[in-house]
Amino acid sequence: PYRPIPSTHPGQCMGGDIKTIIKPGLLQGRGGAQDQCDNVNSQAQHHLFCPWQDLSSQLLFLSFGFCSCDNPAESVAVPHKLPSHTPYLLIGGGTASFAAARSIRARDPGARVLIVTDEPDLPYMRPPLSKELWFSDDPSVTETLRFKQWNGKERSIYFQPASFYISAEELDSAENGGVAVLTGKKVVHMDVRGNKVKLDDDTEISYDKCLIATAVPIDIKLLRHTAAKANMKLCSPPQIEDFKSLDKVSRNIESITIIGGGFLGSELACALGRRCKSCSTSGLEVVQMYPEKGNMGKVLPEYLSNWTTEKVKREGVKVITEALVKSVTFKDDKLEVQLKDGRKVRTDHIVAAVGLEPNIDLAKSAGLEVDPDFGGYRVNAELQARSNIWVAGDAACFYDIRLGRRRVEHHDHAVVSGRLAGENMTGANKPYWHQSMFWSDLGPDVGYEAIGIVDSSLPTVGVFAKATEKDTPKAATEKSGTGIRSESETEETAASTEPSSSPAPAPTPEKQKDDYGKGVIFYLRDKVVVGIILWNVFNRMPIARKIIKDGEEHADLNEVAKLFNIHED
Repeated sequence: PYRPIPSTHPGQCMGGDIKTIIKPGLLQGRGGAQDQCDNVNSQAQHHLFCPWQDLSSQLLFLSFGFCSCDNPAESVAVPHKLPSHTPYLLIGGGTASFAAARSIRARDPGARVLIVTDEPDLPYMRPPLSKELWFSDDPSVTETLRFKQWNGKERSIYFQPASFYISAEELDSAENGGVAVLTGKKVVHMDVRGNKVKLDDDTEISYDKCLIATAVPIDIKLLRHTAAKANMKLCSPPQIEDFKSLDKVSRNIESITIIGGGFLGSELACALGRRCKSCSTSGLEVVQMYPEKGNMGKVLPEYLSNWTTEKVKREGVKVITEALVKSVTFKDDKLEVQLKDGRKVRTDHIVAAVGLEPNIDLAKSAGLEVDPDFGGYRVNAELQARSNIWVAGDAACFYDIRLGRRRVEHHDHAVVSGRLAGENMTGANKPYWHQSMFWSDLGPDVGYEAIGIVDSSLPTVGVFAKATEKDTPKAATEKSGTGIRSESETEETAASTEPSSSPAPAPTPEKQKDDYGKGVIFYLRDKVVVGIILWNVFNRMPIARKIIKDGEEHADLNEVAKLFNIHED
């Protein structure tokens, strides 16, 4: 009977009578219980929201407003009959689960697949929640959830429309099978010997084969403690409603503080900063703080991190570096962030880009092995944790034959590992060898693609060239006709590994440069390239993948950089 809503004036405590109508099915989605609330009276409280995952690392929202049903009798619950058995059970409603479902159906057209997710929405893409959606000029984007990609093409954030799925009630009787999504439900117990799971409403569902593809935001105890003291509510992870909430809040308050200097935090800071610059009536102050010396300091070498920090500042963001948060309190209608060095920041709203950690709640009941170093469920080369249990996406800790045991939290990995797990659930027995990539854009004019281990603590060699108007994320997607930049969609291979015959100008030492238009950064371990960042260089990922796969020492990385044609106009 409870549903978070934004306040009429975010940033202040909202009181008085509130009347709202929540339409049937809005809370539970297709196939779920339907709740309807009318004539709601509520005293608003401050809330702490946790948003989206990506794909990648997630964000935590502090928001305001709450609605509750004072009369429980007005809440209407429509009973439904769930299947007691499903051949294919997918736990988690994210990218990996959807990719697995599609793969299962491709190999077994009559398959019956049940996806169980604690989110209220059907499977959708995560990357646009911190990228393209924020640059949309459509005032109704939070309702349509449609956006223009950098290539100008429009699409929905959802992988498939509701008509693609069948209801959970129809799954047993559907002549040609199908994919059903049970929303708003959480698997709380797994009986591996009995091949069955228990949901949070005590419903039991047995299965023949099961996929685990779950993740949750990292628990920030400091903010959780503040939420309790300030009468705020800590909400569950990455959901579309949180994007909608932040979009609305950002248009009605004076200041937002983003805690985190990773790629998601930097993307969001740039998006909000640019929005403020483009709107003359907006007085929003955007603050970004993090413990590193520069943006993406854990990924980029120091000189490039410093350059990126200046780029973020030019977008209208106030950047506070080397900021270690000591406490967060609520005082005089403002949130006060106190840093360990004594600095204080007063703000109306906090977004914490804190990252994800694998959800291993089922490990104990299922008796599955958890990796002590990287977290996640340890799997074999076929992504199996047990004979009939597979793991994909953020939750899988797999062995990379080139880079060792790893756990990856990116869209491309979620797609490919989910797809492979689905194939193997239908008997393919294929090993996971894919080197996944990820990408980040600081708006339509600066972006990078990365693969392998990109850790700023490793030795790096960067080779740069002057950029042209063609060397931007927007131009690259316009040329290729693709939107979500992921090798998982096209699976190209490197056609040639011979350096370009065109002469390359002598590279300038990195420290003497102050403008990094485009280039290639190589990350080395024991003199072997283990990671590559393509800075404003696009559609060259197959080449980078082959360099890492070969695992060879290179006497001159300037020659290797020629493979990417960065010196061609």
